[in-house]
Amino acid sequence: MKSELIFQSSPWFILLCLLAGGVYSFLLYQKKSNFTTLQNRLLAVARGILVALLAFLLVNPLLRSNKTSIEKPTVVLAIDNSASMAKGGEEKINVLKANLQKLIKAIESKGNNVEIKTLSETDVNGDINSLKFNEKTTDLSGLLAGIKNNYEGRNLTDVILVSDGIANSGVSPTYGKYSFNVHTIGLGDTTLRRDVKLNAIYANRIAYLGNKFPVQAEISSYGYIGKTTSVLLKQGGKIIDRQTVSFDKDTDLKQITFYGNAEQKGLQRYTIEVVPLNGEFTTRNNARDVYLDVVDGKEKILMVALAPHPDIKAIRAIIEKNELYELTVKVLQSDNINEIGTQPFDVLILHQLPDLYGAGGNLLNRLMAQAKPTLFILGNQSNIAGFNGMQQTLSILAQAGRADKVNAKFNSSFNLFNLDGDKLSILEKLPPLLAPFGEYRAGTGSEIILYQRVGAVVTPKPLLIANTANARKSAVLTAEGIWQWRLEEFALTEKQEIVDEVFMKTLQLISIKDDKRKLRVYPVSREFSVDEKIVFENEAYNDIYERIYNQSITLEITDEKGTTKNYNYTISQDNTRFEISGLGEGVYRYKAATQVLGKSEEASGQFVVQNTDLEDLTHTADFNLLRTLAQQNKGKFYEAGRLNNLTEYLSTNQSPDKISSIEEMNEFINLKWVFFVLLVLASVEWVSRKYLGTY
Repeated sequence: MKSELIFQSSPWFILLCLLAGGVYSFLLYQKKSNFTTLQNRLLAVARGILVALLAFLLVNPLLRSNKTSIEKPTVVLAIDNSASMAKGGEEKINVLKANLQKLIKAIESKGNNVEIKTLSETDVNGDINSLKFNEKTTDLSGLLAGIKNNYEGRNLTDVILVSDGIANSGVSPTYGKYSFNVHTIGLGDTTLRRDVKLNAIYANRIAYLGNKFPVQAEISSYGYIGKTTSVLLKQGGKIIDRQTVSFDKDTDLKQITFYGNAEQKGLQRYTIEVVPLNGEFTTRNNARDVYLDVVDGKEKILMVALAPHPDIKAIRAIIEKNELYELTVKVLQSDNINEIGTQPFDVLILHQLPDLYGAGGNLLNRLMAQAKPTLFILGNQSNIAGFNGMQQTLSILAQAGRADKVNAKFNSSFNLFNLDGDKLSILEKLPPLLAPFGEYRAGTGSEIILYQRVGAVVTPKPLLIANTANARKSAVLTAEGIWQWRLEEFALTEKQEIVDEVFMKTLQLISIKDDKRKLRVYPVSREFSVDEKIVFENEAYNDIYERIYNQSITLEITDEKGTTKNYNYTISQDNTRFEISGLGEGVYRYKAATQVLGKSEEASGQFVVQNTDLEDLTHTADFNLLRTLAQQNKGKFYEAGRLNNLTEYLSTNQSPDKISSIEEMNEFINLKWVFFVLLVLASVEWVSRKYLGTY
């Protein structure tokens, strides 16, 4: 570390500081009868240095330090630990583990750091032998994107992806571009086998009662040129539609579309099945299920904006991702004000309204009179005084024409909806928004979701705040520019999830209807895997809606065939959950009942148990995908038996160390050692004078 002293005034002031110390010590320490000459001189020197240092600190010099750090290259070993990797048998897996251990040692011997990442993000602590190949889906693009995000700013030079190339979740990894070299190691059997396979089913998760809905199936075949088979659409074991597919080539891909009728409200399970042909390698990949939630209608959202703004398009994109919501956008400058709000709506969004010009005064009075949940989005055209009088969530004493550039900081104590704290750290990397400058006061019952962060300082001012305690539920986003957040999140993660999730959950929070039931029994998730436990949360309330416990609950679970299982359990303050295991695949309906203060109370609902094991759908390794991925990212592809070649390549293409230099500027007076030098000088002089009998 190199340090340099910088003066904010002329360096000649040092001579004046030394002169001040010398004159002060000379005047103080004339010859004293009770000091020896040596003692007098030593004390004079101590006092002179002390005074000179104090005078020097008044000049306020700066100390500039340059810290240089050297970071060795990091190589990440990304291992596809899905179940399909183990299809070749335990012996091949053991050989692979042994070869990877050798590869790690060879890379580390060159001075590089090696870290291991897997699909499940489990920490194997460098021990390859502890790795279990049991993941039921393979998202290679997610694995690489996670590495890109987690190692941002570090000296990550190479990623070695060990996989069979079978990607059955997420987008294809070849769509991504990475700042590091991606080398791929292929494991598995690439031999094509005679088979017909149902590759995928594409369907909306939501259908509306009484409407038709499409279900598209993608079917591939190998070795069945000229053959024909039937594809069935089933519900509850009954065939409701049938289509014929013919294979024209030895390797063929066909797509067919069924149209079903949404005749029953709730979760519905449909099965698409390809009738097997003689000689297929496996028939386990000939059928797949799809689950649709048939609902009776959409939640209607009315968004009214003062003028065109990029935020409007961003908000439209966020809301339209959720099929349960229907958005209508009106802009005062281009739409007929008299027609706005004449159609029924459930939630209101006001963008920069009320405004400085009073353009929508009468309209806003008419909209607010409907007492619908409202989300306010403030901006530089907002009338803050008018905003303060329209809601009780937040009041702002703003200075006209002044704004702050603010970033976001999630309020870790906010718990009205669940968010992943680790993922929310991305919010701190997003560009600043523009918020009114002034004093913010949260209303009674309001809870802050996001704080405003100015530079490195997290302020108590809310950036996003909600109030669900008042009769009219409302939320306020105190800044404009959310469109920039979505763009930046995609640039950093290649996804638009966190910003959208925070916005939508805020809307859901203020739009959710109050539940006045005294018994609430619900599964913690609407979808479970066949190997998961079904977990029910239980809540019971008295007449003033205080939680009560020690309730005996009867639970009935009915499958699609009408078979019912009964369970009895009691909830306590220490344990309000009930777990069930061993349920097969399908849609289940449940009904719970108990006695609350002598009155019968019931709760009901649905959940899905599905088989998410996609690893059985294909048994043929895809080395072409791995080759393409390596070529696109300046890497090399090797089969698992040729790891020595990769070791040699990395040895001859050694990446340089990363040298980082950080410059720091500190005031000299803030250095801790300066304080202790002054303290020692003053203490030594004072103690010596007292010891020698004077002061």
